[in-house]
Amino acid sequence: MATSLESAFAEAIEIFNNKNSLVRVVLSGRRRNMQTSCERIDIRPVLIKNEIVIQVMENDGRVTTTKNYGAGELDFKALIESGFANILIEHTTGALSIRITKKGEALIHKEKGAREQKLEHDRKKERLLDPADPFLIEVGISDSSGKVKPSRQDKYLQVEEFLRILVPTLNSAIDAGHIKKPTPESPLVIADLGCGNAYLTFATHQFLKSIGIPVQVIGIDIRPQSFKRNSEIASKLGIEKTLIFKAEAIDKTSIQSSDIAIALHACDTATDDAIAWGVNGGSKILLVAPCCQHDLQTQMINVPQPWNLLTRHGLMKERLGDLMTDGLRAQILKLLGYRTDVIEFVGGEHTPRNILIRAVRTGAKADEKDQVVFEQMLNEWKIVPALLERVNLPHN
Repeated sequence: MATSLESAFAEAIEIFNNKNSLVRVVLSGRRRNMQTSCERIDIRPVLIKNEIVIQVMENDGRVTTTKNYGAGELDFKALIESGFANILIEHTTGALSIRITKKGEALIHKEKGAREQKLEHDRKKERLLDPADPFLIEVGISDSSGKVKPSRQDKYLQVEEFLRILVPTLNSAIDAGHIKKPTPESPLVIADLGCGNAYLTFATHQFLKSIGIPVQVIGIDIRPQSFKRNSEIASKLGIEKTLIFKAEAIDKTSIQSSDIAIALHACDTATDDAIAWGVNGGSKILLVAPCCQHDLQTQMINVPQPWNLLTRHGLMKERLGDLMTDGLRAQILKLLGYRTDVIEFVGGEHTPRNILIRAVRTGAKADEKDQVVFEQMLNEWKIVPALLERVNLPHN
């Protein structure tokens, strides 16, 4: 049912103000032409020193920050008007869901049914992946006793932190209507491009299944030995119907498309192959952690001044080339209709290759100035990013 924003917000505020019946609030998605302070906000009442306060948890796609507000301290009206497209408010007798359309109308859905307030304050951070899970033992991250091997601690953390970004990004995309809610008849399709030993492939499949998301995961890697090993493990675990592997090059794979394309440390232009495959196949979400960006470094010959102050030093030239490569990848995705950001997905002490490019296809048209600045940089540096040659983006 469509209604005005004012009346929808007023109803939401009325429910929120009754702390004795409020269960939780979830704000997600982004309204057209508006920018939110974070990806998702979860709000709930908690009991601290015999007083109910409002706990606000803001998630930027990787890190969640928590703050508690006393009576009257949180400006809830300003928060729900700040640009979020989806507002869910649950109370002890039902729920109110508001979705704000591109036209600025509020679509309201109401549910009846008992819900319980959970006012406990301290919540221990849980591991997403149980080290004793059979798949972690089979892929070699955990030993036979179910403990993470010392030599695999960093890999275990990388995979888990990758999932901490994947899941809220997926939920936000579903809430915003960019991806259809998966069903057993139409499961979410994920392609892991350049999967190697498939640590992330197996983790993605097993974790999403564990939280009730129907999924079909495909691991693609050119090496026959990886295909053989990974397929045998999937068969041993009894999941070979929903987790399959292909011994194919990314740019020549027989798989045509997926809802989500992921790649963890695909080397050099293999990252561009992964991004291009996702773009050209219509993937709605891309999550790519690049590795070994050498392509632009070989092109950085006629460097415009004063940047030659940096590129005369080999180490600094290499790092600048890495940043330029990923910056241009992000810009190309933006020009192709993706909402894109570049984030750190794991601490540098665990891997120096800790940058993640996250892109969600919204179809939003980029500003003309974005194209102009992009062309200007290519012309001044006399470079052609490998990704540009793999996607359909007109340029001068």
